[in-house]
Amino acid sequence: MKCTVCGAHMRPITTNLPFKLSEERIVILKQLPVLQCETCREYLLEDAVMARIDLLLARTDSTAELEVLRYAA
Repeated sequence: MKCTVCGAHMRPITTNLPFKLSEERIVILKQLPVLQCETCREYLLEDAVMARIDLLLARTDSTAELEVLRYAA
């Protein structure tokens, strides 16, 4: 797949990403599979991964200010 920003090759990696759910809540997902550009470091989340993220975020503790979850495919 080509990067939509610079046109370079996108490669699959795993990384940690924060998701800000509100002004008071942040969830960090660890070992998240993404496609990252080899040149400009732009990244993409595939549809199946995003669907899993939506499920994980829906089940987070609404009283926690910071939560760290491990993504499991």
